[in-house]
Order: sequence, then C-alpha cells, then structure tokens
Amino acid sequence: LGPTKDDITKKTLAKYFGMGFRRDDGALEMVASIFKKYNRPLLDINIQQADVPDGCEVIVNRNGTAPCMWFEQNNKIFVSMPGVPYEMMYLMDDEILPRIKSRFKLPSIVHKTILTANIGESFLAKEIEEIEDSLPSHIKLAYLPKLGQVRLRLSAKGDNENALKAEVELYSKQIIDKVKKFVVVDEDIPLEKAILNIMKARGLTLSTAESCTGGYIAHLITQHPGCSSVYFGGAVAYAYELKESILGVKENTLTKFGAVSEETIIEMAEGAIKHFKTDYSIAVSGIAGPDGGTEDKPVGTVWIAISSKNKTVAKVFTFSNKRIQNIERSAASALAMLLNLLKEDELNE
Repeated sequence: LGPTKDDITKKTLAKYFGMGFRRDDGALEMVASIFKKYNRPLLDINIQQADVPDGCEVIVNRNGTAPCMWFEQNNKIFVSMPGVPYEMMYLMDDEILPRIKSRFKLPSIVHKTILTANIGESFLAKEIEEIEDSLPSHIKLAYLPKLGQVRLRLSAKGDNENALKAEVELYSKQIIDKVKKFVVVDEDIPLEKAILNIMKARGLTLSTAESCTGGYIAHLITQHPGCSSVYFGGAVAYAYELKESILGVKENTLTKFGAVSEETIIEMAEGAIKHFKTDYSIAVSGIAGPDGGTEDKPVGTVWIAISSKNKTVAKVFTFSNKRIQNIERSAASALAMLLNLLKEDELNE
C-alpha cells in the first residue's frame, strides 16, 4: 500500500477484481495533512498513495498515509489494511470490527484476564485444576506466560452477552480466591501498569538506578500515560564514576566487590531513593553478555535490589548468555520484586 515500486498490493487487488484506478479525495487530504504537519514536501510518489481501485470503499487511515480499502464482491468482503501494527490495530478496532458486527449476526465473545506473578504456569495450572475442569464447554481458559508472569484469560462464547459476562465474572472470582497471593490485577494490563496503579492509589513514588538494563525499566514505566505522578526519574549508570557521583556508591565498595555485587546494588538502590527523593527504588546491575563474564560471575549474572525508606531487598539471578533476553528478564524480575515489597509493606501498615 506504500509509495514505492515494491508495494504491489493495490495493483494486485485491482487486477483480481478487474478494476481501474481513481484518486480518492479523502485519502489525498489525509496524506497532504500528514506531510504538512511534519513540514515535509509532498512528492508525486506520495500523492499516488491516494490512488485506489475504483470499485473499493476507502476507509481513511488517520494514523498514516496508506489508505484502508474495503471490497465487496459476490457476497464476500475483502479488507486491505496497512501492515504498520499501530495503524492496523486502530483500523481493526475502530473501523473494521464495528462494520463486520453491524453487517453480520455473530455470537458474542467475552474475555476476562487475570494477571498473576511469581508463580509458574504448571504450578498455577495445578492450583486451579478443579476450577478449570468445571468450566462449561462454551468457556475456555488460556494460559499466557511471559517472563515471570502468567495471564489467565477466560473466554466465553454465546448469544447472550450479559449472561456470558456474569458467568465469566463468577469463574474469575473463583480463580482469584484460589490463587489470591499470586494475583496482581484482574485486568488485561502489563505488570508495570498494574504497579503504577497500585502506587498511585497509595500515593507512593518510584525511581530507578539501571546499569545492564540501560533504561529499559524506565522505558516500560514511561510508556504509560500518567506515570509522572508515580515515577520521578532515574539514572542509567554504567561507569563507576556515575555510580559514585549520582547514586552515591562508595569507591571502596566498587573496588572491593565490583559493580555486579550485593554490596554495590544495595548502595545503588538506597542512593536512588536519596538522590531522587522517592518512596521506592529499583536498582539493577549485571553482566548482560554475550561476553564479559568470569568464573565467579558468568554472563547472565544480575543483581537486583528494591529499596523503600525502611527496607532494602537484594537478590541475585542467573539468566542466559543472550543480551536482549537478559535485559528483558532483569526488568521483569525487578518489577516482580517491587510488587512483592509493595504487598509486604501494605500488610505491615
């Protein structure tokens, strides 16, 4: 659907349906407005993105320059959408699915998601086995694991949407009651968003001190609107000098124990709380790989500390020799540790 010669979708569809081409005014207006917004010249090759098969209906793509095209022939519907994920998701959710639902009599599908942490998929399945076995045939339970978390998704299909919602809520409550200590939230949101909601509700603030994760934890947090009410900021401190000057890690600690050690990670976490003046902090330091490891500290060794004003908890992990995977696992483990301390502190209040 794009402007270059290798973008053959429109030509292929026009040939298949036996159609010519026309220039769509709405699509052209959208393309022109996007180029004007970013102060870029509108070239002929970009204008051609508004050329579409003359027998299709154009659904304007408000997030990009490639139009969405709706074809109907022989009582069949064909939809061609841009492949850029956020453009396609917007069009599917806001345009395509509502149109399909209004045109066809379809069964209702109701989903309910429960986010759990600190329990493996197999152990979770064992805990809720009786509940899963009792589910009626029109309700399915899916296990969706991801780096120390498992999302449980109940899906019900039938004609009465309100009745389905009531059923799903009933079984959801049974599952939550059974594995309550592992449940983070009964919403389809990521762990960091759930933590932000918990901390915001309790008026708590957070900072980060990252070494091997290179700001990845901060990235996960700051992609959510409203995070600034909880997350004050952080430091990406690779060099010893920055660990000392920003986070207050003692030179002697680094010299004696190294950057990847319990002693250093505790000082990083406690230093972040002092420097950023927050209630909680996350600190991560490790050997992400694929090289840099030693016999005592192999690649994948990561120390994580979570600090509050009253307590600091530190733990060492041994991950793989794959750098990106180690960064992601470190972030997930750090968030899980923060969640645990938040729960523990809430019980002690």
